[in-house]
Amino acid sequence: MKFTPSFLGCFNPSTPKFIEETDYGYVKEEEEVGVTNVPHPNFRVFSYNELRVATQGFKNKIGEGGFGTVYKGRLIGDRFIAVKVVSVEVESMRGEREFISEIAALSDIKHDNLVTLKGCCVDGAQRLLVYDYMENNSLAQTFLGTEQKRARFSWELRKGVALGVARGLWYLHEQVNPHIIHRDIKASNILVDADFTPKLADFGLAKLFTDNVSYISTRVAGTLGYLSPEYAYSGHLTRKSDVYSFGVLLLEIVSGRQVVEYHFQHGEQFLVDKAWELYNAKSLLMMVDSQLNGDFPEEEAIRFLRVGLLCVQEIARLRPAMSAALKMLKGEMSTEDVDISQPGLVSDLMEVKIRRRVSSNFTSSPASSSNSSFQAR
Repeated sequence: MKFTPSFLGCFNPSTPKFIEETDYGYVKEEEEVGVTNVPHPNFRVFSYNELRVATQGFKNKIGEGGFGTVYKGRLIGDRFIAVKVVSVEVESMRGEREFISEIAALSDIKHDNLVTLKGCCVDGAQRLLVYDYMENNSLAQTFLGTEQKRARFSWELRKGVALGVARGLWYLHEQVNPHIIHRDIKASNILVDADFTPKLADFGLAKLFTDNVSYISTRVAGTLGYLSPEYAYSGHLTRKSDVYSFGVLLLEIVSGRQVVEYHFQHGEQFLVDKAWELYNAKSLLMMVDSQLNGDFPEEEAIRFLRVGLLCVQEIARLRPAMSAALKMLKGEMSTEDVDISQPGLVSDLMEVKIRRRVSSNFTSSPASSSNSSFQAR
């Protein structure tokens, strides 16, 4: 893998910050709001002491993920920042890979719907990443879950978040080169700033690929409920894997329901299954979150739900590209004449393990159960 000057600067601060050419090119899309094709964004290398002071000794924890803990901080004379202290396992190098992936994916691109990576720090075994601080935390923490949170999540906010995430994925999949597959799209990885602009975050599992590559064979990683079946069973990663995850997220945003709900009598109930059931019953409107109290345009809500179902179809080639999904959401492309086939679903992790057969392709995070057959997040 070749790396940009920004990446190399983390491990060698003396590396020149600006050179004529980089390994990352940009497609000119002047008309698309949010795209900034800047060859070398303002990425810098921080010292550990600078970040320790900025976070007051890493006291104010604002989040925790599969590969580290995030703290709120403030640079001298600057705005608030978020500092992720990456957890690195020495034996497996888990955490180091994710640190490298995050910098390789984000250090030299910029878009309104991607979190801004301001810099990094490598100090001995310490690995830290610095981002802009997001006032409204994540979509999962601020707007989903309890009825009180969902009641604050108006239709206009939901629509804006859905469109913003779609724009961010379109940029990663089709506009930046090499293209980027996020690999872990879910509500907790969508951050929201003070203006309620959604930002795709946590690129620790991201993969880069070029136009001449149809898929990437890799270890399976992701989150149950968001994981596309063809990727889970084969380990073949494509952009349609992200499209599937986006479809689940879209259903989640519109419905306010959890991706996987647990009932004592009925066991696990998956959001994708419920949406498909109501679609077949011609009662798709019942999927819309009751906390909206009917304050939403029915035609638009149905359109969003149909796009969600199109994105989670079992056959990957039938799912729309993100550019098409965005046009559908905006009403620029009709969904009425498009047939929707049965969604795919990964509901049995043991079945994944059996079908994959090669257990070395799977690792478990602390958040996963003992039966997990993929890297849970």
